[in-house]
Amino acid sequence: MATIPPFRAFRIHNDEAGYRAGIENLSVDALSPGEVLVKAAWSSVNYKDALAGTGKGKILRRFPLNGGIDVAGHVVASTDPTFKEGDAVLCTGCELSETRDGGYAEYVRLESRWTIPLPPGLTLRESMALGTAGFTAALALMQMETNRQHPALGPLAVTGASGGVGQLAIDIFSRAGYEVHAISGKADHFDFLASLGAARCIDRHALAFGGKPLESVRFGGALDNVGGAMLAGLLPQIAPYGNLAVCGNAGGIDFKSTVIPFIIRGVNLLGVASGGTPRDLRERIWEKLAGAWKPRHLDRIVTREVTLEELPQVFERMLAGESFGRTVVRLDPAG
Repeated sequence: MATIPPFRAFRIHNDEAGYRAGIENLSVDALSPGEVLVKAAWSSVNYKDALAGTGKGKILRRFPLNGGIDVAGHVVASTDPTFKEGDAVLCTGCELSETRDGGYAEYVRLESRWTIPLPPGLTLRESMALGTAGFTAALALMQMETNRQHPALGPLAVTGASGGVGQLAIDIFSRAGYEVHAISGKADHFDFLASLGAARCIDRHALAFGGKPLESVRFGGALDNVGGAMLAGLLPQIAPYGNLAVCGNAGGIDFKSTVIPFIIRGVNLLGVASGGTPRDLRERIWEKLAGAWKPRHLDRIVTREVTLEELPQVFERMLAGESFGRTVVRLDPAG
């Protein structure tokens, strides 16, 4: 391996000088340990990244660390024979920008157990257009289908449909053959959501829940990004033996319900935790995302491409609710 000169990284500190983040020059020796050294090409911006990069959320569990929970690039060196120089790889979650250096750097060192070969059918940029958001949506669908979800049960609702996970879920679910009903409080985005594959768009402000333990069946299943009252309201409207997958808490962490949907209709409430997904399942999901479930509208969903220097402005916009679609981060000028 040729000597690697100092490279740029978006590094986050929290010490006696306070919480701060910005571009620094690092050496390879400063990176977290791991078997696979990667020259990074692309990353992405998730809400979690914005919280970590600004200090407005307790994401990092040690300091200093490079930000970025997603990364894709080419292997430069590896002590694990599974990977060789030049291999295209990706990693999402797996404690990046939590306990180890993340993807906002020109070089990243990864643990081989969480390093995923880029599957045929995806470019490195496309893998980061998907990133943790697309992986989460696909993981939810795989868990639902493991529990016998199928299109004949009825439409799949997607709450928080205007967000990154929601937009990708619409595209992925419709690609997989489901009728998708998008639920969002942003009616001005309905035309866009319909263009991604939503058969129906529902204004969450006009969504009526009766408050009964069981209500008329409205959805075959759902992916809920919201939690709180939305989750409680959806449960009584899910079809017998349908699945309600939960991956977010934008509307609160508490919800009030009864056991009736579970013991009368056999509804399944599924938790979606992308960060700790076992490797075998992780590989299966990325194969799906590169093939049968690959979204048709990734270029439309990616609304912005930025550099490391632009990250602070992106974070502020995201936390202010002013961002829309997915943002990818170009780490290698050559792409």
